Amino acid sequence: MRHAHENRTESSAALELAALQSAARQWAAHDPDTATAARLRALVADPDRAAELSDSFDGNLQFGTAGLRAAMGPGPNRMNKVVVRRAAAGVAAHLLALADSPGTDDAGPSSAGTPASQQRETYRPRAVVGFDARHNSADFARDTAAIFAAAGIETFLLPAPLPTPVLAYAVRALSCEAGIMVTASHNPAQDNGYKVYLGGRAVAPEARGVQIVAPHDSLIAAQIDTVANTAEFGDTSGIAMAEDGWSVLGDDLVGDYRQAVASLADSTAFPARGLRIVHTSMHGVGHETALAVFHSAGFTDIHGVPEQATPDPEFPTVPFPNPEELGAMDMAFALAQEVGADIVLANDPDADRAAVGIFDPSAGQWHQLHGDQVGALLGAHLVARGGRAGSMAGATTSAGIGGDAPHATPVFANSIVSSRLLAKIAAAAGYGHVRTLTGFKWISRVPGLSYGYEEALGYCVAPELVRDKDGISAALLMAEMAAGLKAAGLTLLDVLDDLALAHGLHASTQISIRVEDPAGIKDMMARLREQPPAALNGSKVTELTDLSEGSDELPATDGLAYLTEDGTRVIVRPSGTEPKLKCYLEVIVPVAGPDHLQPARDEAQGTLAAVVQDVKKALGLDDH
Repeated sequence: MRHAHENRTESSAALELAALQSAARQWAAHDPDTATAARLRALVADPDRAAELSDSFDGNLQFGTAGLRAAMGPGPNRMNKVVVRRAAAGVAAHLLALADSPGTDDAGPSSAGTPASQQRETYRPRAVVGFDARHNSADFARDTAAIFAAAGIETFLLPAPLPTPVLAYAVRALSCEAGIMVTASHNPAQDNGYKVYLGGRAVAPEARGVQIVAPHDSLIAAQIDTVANTAEFGDTSGIAMAEDGWSVLGDDLVGDYRQAVASLADSTAFPARGLRIVHTSMHGVGHETALAVFHSAGFTDIHGVPEQATPDPEFPTVPFPNPEELGAMDMAFALAQEVGADIVLANDPDADRAAVGIFDPSAGQWHQLHGDQVGALLGAHLVARGGRAGSMAGATTSAGIGGDAPHATPVFANSIVSSRLLAKIAAAAGYGHVRTLTGFKWISRVPGLSYGYEEALGYCVAPELVRDKDGISAALLMAEMAAGLKAAGLTLLDVLDDLALAHGLHASTQISIRVEDPAGIKDMMARLREQPPAALNGSKVTELTDLSEGSDELPATDGLAYLTEDGTRVIVRPSGTEPKLKCYLEVIVPVAGPDHLQPARDEAQGTLAAVVQDVKKALGLDDH
């Protein structure tokens, strides 16, 4: 016998399902993509897939500083043509608002209190749109160009699937107010994304060609919400789309990028080119561009991983096409062993990240360097080059293509979750150093930046060209460094040893916890705030910083930082682009002399292993 409250519950559920199905049918009727419309109708017709249908309509995909990134599919909580068209319309409206607001700067439209002499004239904004080789990327990019052109924005479309750094370069080279890159970077094959850069007259010089920060994200999100507020779900008929009116860029722009990056190599100070390189692009769009850059710079002994050299949106050999993922570089290491390579250089699918693999004679095998190790090596190499790469090396008065003039003293920067070693390298050279929040939207904004990195394999070695992470230019400078060392009978490991002797052995690792339900991340962060660890590996926690409170040095962000008496540091934060909780661990071990290097390495690894267990216990994951 059923109780009355059970009947009411079932009736409510039935009404909710009926409303959901009605919304889905409306969306399918308006969907400009026949494939996602058919998929949505199939979901409606299959009662066993009600949960998938519900999740597809579980609110609107939220636009933030990272733009949009999600699984592709039908509904407002997925990446699809409806969501992208609304996003493009929202960005277009924001660009027009900026163009019509004299006195606009990187904080958004505001002319209040701005002297008349400093207020700018209104202007017609310019934008450039790029895309990778993922499913639907070209369609999303073309729709964006059509919407921008219809809105009166002078619009350029990159001619083919290309690396993200080419788009970031184009924003500055073409003096555009905005750049759109359709990519999900290193996410799985089912995902896609939409990244937004600002530049030109819309922002301050140091922010030209940089990804957006607040308040631009919320202002764009508000414009998207306005566009999405339609009588029926999925209706985009109110968004004007031009049939033509945008310019498809030729090969010149791509050639300019390749030549500009290749010219970063200093063949006078570092002439050695006898280096055998294995390169992989992880089925992405970076191999052809990277190969052209290497060849132009004089590196010709290059072996691409054949199974991964051609763009393939299915990423058949790497389920997670991220060089950081365990096993992602195995095919490259196997090829390196086969051909007797000196170095392995890997780019993620959109080539904005770079990974480095070396052969370790003591272990008798190839392994990947940690992102912090590569960051320190590039820092040391740039110190050897006078603090800068490229046209701004040694410059004190000339300006880069974005119009921002360099500082006389080089400035290095890295994120708070990256190693403290870079600050020591900069200090020893007499350079400035700045800590920032995680993400190149912060690192790239550092005034006078000459080099910046973050441990997640992102490196900006020539900010006057690309004011974002660029895996191709970083790989080139690593090749230059490795070739010079090889000619002198040394290796990258020798430089890491020298840095340890000079500044202490800095060892890093990361705990990355992927979750199905994002609520799990909130629960773990709440647990840490309520029950913080008192010690890590027996060393008392002396500093606990809740990064959500902000400071004079750093804006507020969701994160927690712990520092112990022995200098161990742990930072815990949610990922900004994936359903992960990330924990960044670093220990520092003093090294008395060369004979103490291996004992210091052993001690560091033992300490890291113990701290990993303590952090997992604090998160309630001690059984994992």
